[in-house]
Amino acid sequence: MNIIHVEGENKGKIMIYALSTCIWCRKTKQLLKDKKVAFDYCDVDLEEGADKEAAQKDIKKWNPSISFPTLVINNKEAVLGYQPEEIKEKLGL
Repeated sequence: MNIIHVEGENKGKIMIYALSTCIWCRKTKQLLKDKKVAFDYCDVDLEEGADKEAAQKDIKKWNPSISFPTLVINNKEAVLGYQPEEIKEKLGL
Protein backbone atom coordinates (compact mmCIF):
# COMPACT_ATOMS: atom_id res chain seq x y z
CA MET A 1 0.00 0.00 0.00
CA ASN A 2 1.29 3.45 -0.89
CA ILE A 3 1.02 5.38 2.40
CA ILE A 4 1.93 9.06 2.30
CA HIS A 5 3.03 10.88 5.45
CA VAL A 6 2.23 14.54 6.11
CA GLU A 7 4.42 16.24 8.71
CA GLY A 8 2.95 18.08 11.67
CA GLU A 9 2.30 17.83 15.38
CA ASN A 10 2.00 14.28 16.67
CA LYS A 11 -1.57 13.73 17.89
CA GLY A 12 -1.25 9.95 17.76
CA LYS A 13 -1.32 7.58 14.80
CA ILE A 14 -3.79 9.04 12.31
CA MET A 15 -4.55 7.20 9.09
CA ILE A 16 -6.95 8.44 6.42
CA TYR A 17 -8.26 6.04 3.81
CA ALA A 18 -9.34 8.30 0.96
CA LEU A 19 -10.13 8.57 -2.72
CA SER A 20 -8.04 10.91 -4.85
CA THR A 21 -11.19 12.32 -6.50
CA CYS A 22 -13.29 12.80 -3.33
CA ILE A 23 -13.93 16.39 -2.19
CA TRP A 24 -14.73 15.23 1.36
CA CYS A 25 -11.46 13.32 1.51
CA ARG A 26 -9.57 16.43 0.35
CA LYS A 27 -11.39 18.52 2.98
CA THR A 28 -10.46 16.05 5.72
CA LYS A 29 -6.78 16.12 4.71
CA GLN A 30 -6.87 19.93 4.48
CA LEU A 31 -8.42 20.24 7.95
CA LEU A 32 -5.52 18.29 9.46
CA LYS A 33 -2.98 20.27 7.42
CA ASP A 34 -4.56 23.57 8.54
CA LYS A 35 -4.37 22.39 12.17
CA LYS A 36 -0.74 21.31 11.58
CA VAL A 37 -1.42 17.71 12.61
CA ALA A 38 0.77 14.85 11.37
CA PHE A 39 -1.08 12.08 9.55
CA ASP A 40 -0.75 9.31 7.00
CA TYR A 41 -3.08 8.65 4.12
CA CYS A 42 -3.72 6.24 1.30
CA ASP A 43 -5.68 7.12 -1.83
CA VAL A 44 -7.32 3.72 -2.22
CA ASP A 45 -8.53 4.34 -5.78
CA LEU A 46 -4.90 4.68 -6.92
CA GLU A 47 -3.93 1.29 -5.48
CA GLU A 48 -4.02 -1.90 -7.54
CA GLY A 49 -4.28 -5.64 -6.92
CA ALA A 50 -3.14 -6.92 -3.54
CA ASP A 51 -2.45 -3.40 -2.23
CA LYS A 52 -6.02 -2.30 -3.01
CA GLU A 53 -7.40 -5.47 -1.39
CA ALA A 54 -5.27 -4.86 1.72
CA ALA A 55 -6.52 -1.27 2.00
CA GLN A 56 -10.15 -2.36 1.64
CA LYS A 57 -9.63 -5.06 4.27
CA ASP A 58 -8.18 -2.46 6.68
CA ILE A 59 -11.08 -0.07 6.06
CA LYS A 60 -13.67 -2.81 6.55
CA LYS A 61 -12.48 -3.30 10.17
CA TRP A 62 -13.65 0.23 10.95
CA ASN A 63 -16.23 0.88 8.28
CA PRO A 64 -18.05 -2.19 6.89
CA SER A 65 -19.65 -0.12 4.12
CA ILE A 66 -16.17 1.01 2.91
CA SER A 67 -17.10 4.67 2.46
CA PHE A 68 -14.67 7.57 2.24
CA PRO A 69 -13.01 9.20 3.98
CA THR A 70 -12.39 6.77 6.82
CA LEU A 71 -10.10 8.31 9.43
CA VAL A 72 -8.62 5.89 11.99
CA ILE A 73 -7.13 7.25 15.23
CA ASN A 74 -4.56 5.17 17.13
CA ASN A 75 -6.09 1.96 15.77
CA LYS A 76 -8.82 2.45 18.41
CA GLU A 77 -11.57 4.55 16.86
CA ALA A 78 -12.70 5.88 13.52
CA VAL A 79 -14.45 8.92 12.09
CA LEU A 80 -16.48 8.17 8.98
CA GLY A 81 -17.03 10.87 6.40
CA TYR A 82 -16.10 14.54 6.68
CA GLN A 83 -16.94 15.34 10.30
CA PRO A 84 -14.77 18.35 11.22
CA GLU A 85 -16.20 18.87 14.71
CA GLU A 86 -15.87 15.20 15.63
CA ILE A 87 -12.31 15.09 14.27
CA LYS A 88 -11.31 18.19 16.25
CA GLU A 89 -12.91 16.82 19.41
CA LYS A 90 -11.25 13.40 19.15
CA LEU A 91 -7.83 14.97 18.45
CA GLY A 92 -8.14 17.72 21.07
CA LEU A 93 -7.88 20.55 18.53
